[in-house]
Amino acid sequence: MKLEIMDTTLRDGEQTSGVSFNAPEKLNIAKILLEEVKVDRIEIASAHVSEGEFEAVHKIVEWARQKNYLERIEILGFIDNNASLDWILEAGGKVVNLLAKGSLKHVREQLRKSPEEHLADLESVIEYATSKGIISNLYLEDWSNGMINSPDYVYFLTDTLKDTNIRRLMLPDTLGILNYEQTYEFCSRMLERYPGLHIDFHAHNDYDLSTANVYASVRAGVHGVHTTVNGLGERAGNVPISSVMGILNDHLKVEHNVDESKLTKISRLVESFSGIRVPENKPLIGENVYTQTCGVHADGDSKSNLYFNELMPERFGRTRKYALGKTSGKANIKKNLEELGLHLDLESTRKVTQRIIELGDKKETVTTEDLPYIISDVLGGSDLQKPIKVKSYALTLANGLRPIANIIIEINGKDYEASSIGDGQYDAFMKALWKIYTKQLHRERPILVDYLVTIPPGGKTDALVEAVITWEFKDREFKTKALEADQTEAAIKATEKMLNIIERNHFK
Repeated sequence: MKLEIMDTTLRDGEQTSGVSFNAPEKLNIAKILLEEVKVDRIEIASAHVSEGEFEAVHKIVEWARQKNYLERIEILGFIDNNASLDWILEAGGKVVNLLAKGSLKHVREQLRKSPEEHLADLESVIEYATSKGIISNLYLEDWSNGMINSPDYVYFLTDTLKDTNIRRLMLPDTLGILNYEQTYEFCSRMLERYPGLHIDFHAHNDYDLSTANVYASVRAGVHGVHTTVNGLGERAGNVPISSVMGILNDHLKVEHNVDESKLTKISRLVESFSGIRVPENKPLIGENVYTQTCGVHADGDSKSNLYFNELMPERFGRTRKYALGKTSGKANIKKNLEELGLHLDLESTRKVTQRIIELGDKKETVTTEDLPYIISDVLGGSDLQKPIKVKSYALTLANGLRPIANIIIEINGKDYEASSIGDGQYDAFMKALWKIYTKQLHRERPILVDYLVTIPPGGKTDALVEAVITWEFKDREFKTKALEADQTEAAIKATEKMLNIIERNHFK
């Protein structure tokens, strides 16, 4: 039997501090999760949160109805005299994930009820849901504490509810307190005691053990696991879907429906919508995880792929990179030159390598696209001409008025002038630039994918600012960067680099 993957980015992931998805964002994430990533189910909201949440649920449900996906769309509901169920009905939902209390402490101290009273409430809500045609799954909130401190209560509740109309029993480590040994033991106990129930495990990451705990739960035999994109979730977050796919495919060899090649796409989309950046060293989806930095590693890869493992970047829609910095060796330089279609003799390679090491000592980052400029500088060559130059620009900013940019760009020896207003100084500059580039020259313009401005850690307010801009052009993604005292100037310089890269490679 295939393992079910339920993704709860749009519900539990949205409990990340500062994260709120609007209705169009939720709909787009839902579509990609179900149709491209191919998770089995998604949990999209909590009942009664807000009018915006109702709008989002309604949009997703209407789309799901047309696609015959309604039973794959789940909504968190509460024991609240059927108010949650009525809200779900009005929104058009078909599946409720009822939040029950999975530990005796929660029943007594939060609800101020006896186990028998709580059980009676649950039975009543499940009966009402059934009468309205709603499918019920059951969350045992704080189940992990329940198994540690009050297992008899957990069994009391489940012994009765297993014979009601619940489709799935969901076991959350709500506070992220379990280790993998406890997870395996507790999941095994539940599976042995309730062989007729579909059981899911829901991991949180407070001790950085969520992936290990999912591994243990699957080894124990659970039928489904819950994930979020990029590990979003309250406190330390939930288990990331990318990490789960890695262990399922490579360590457990478990069947599932997820398409791992789409994990990077959904990660980038959620990163953009949530505003929560993925750490560069995040396994499987981080910017640097397929980047070799050490020259020894690049040398080994050149000879027999000595530093490859099963996590090949192509599986996840990525490519391997070789970083340029103070630990770079000639092998790193060679790999990057090959990517650019360039060749240097041994002595020239040595000089370029030394310059990159010097830049690394100064904490400057070097991209593949910077290499031609470094080569020209180090070797004193004049062959690297800039076909496009930003000759001059004037940026104005006044209180109550939109910024204005006036620019002069030299392209292959000819000057072009344009002006534009924008929502910011850089935006005004870019709009003026595109008037020249796309309207006058009829060139295809690249897409700005990401814009990052940083100063060195511990830097002062007058420190140099580094702008790193990610572009996409003709299905290729690349970065350009620049250092200046002003962030807009740094961005303009990085943009000029981008234009020259495209001009040399595509409009010779």
